[in-house]
Amino acid sequence: MERKLSKILVINPNSSVSVTQSMEACILPLRAATRHQIACTELEKSPAGIETDDHVAEVIPNILEAVGSFNADAFVLACFSDPGIERVRAATGKPVTGIAESAYLTALSLGRRFGIISLGPSSIARHLRYLQKLDLHHRLAGDRSIDMTVVQLMATDVIETLSRTACLLRDEDKADVIILGCAGLGSYRASLQNKLGLPVIDPVQAGVLLAAHHLDMAYGR
Repeated sequence: MERKLSKILVINPNSSVSVTQSMEACILPLRAATRHQIACTELEKSPAGIETDDHVAEVIPNILEAVGSFNADAFVLACFSDPGIERVRAATGKPVTGIAESAYLTALSLGRRFGIISLGPSSIARHLRYLQKLDLHHRLAGDRSIDMTVVQLMATDVIETLSRTACLLRDEDKADVIILGCAGLGSYRASLQNKLGLPVIDPVQAGVLLAAHHLDMAYGR
């Protein structure tokens, strides 16, 4: 019997088309490795970047609307704050993965302490609150910002800034795994990993892989 072809929808909760395009490029290898269809979308009603607690709160209704509107078998919330993930999971009986939680779970299997490269300084406290909620804060080596907005990130080559920040996480904070703390940073994963000699996690890839695993294993179905 032919197995059902399932669809994973990766939701970029901001309105940046360039972030969605970056995510699309990063998941190309995953499309080749899975039987599931993977689609990406941004949310036109949302701000261009999700950089503050107010932005996080603002996009949750837009995410809920998208989940209710799209015909998908699993959803990936592609913002490193995992906005509204508990509400989204309560609203659908389908698997919902957040890229931050997925990245943290992946990091736990690769090293003892992970470091996060955040986009802006305001993200650091929000990440820590979420890690404390997940009871994973004790595995955090450090969280360092490159002090940029989403718009600036997508218009700039930031590999040198990322490298400097990652080296501080490795050498001063003693991280042995690096997490890219923004959905728009995934295109730098391979080059940064080569420079560092440490595992570097693209959270979008981590979220999609976990969603595919949930569908493959049919948990709770």
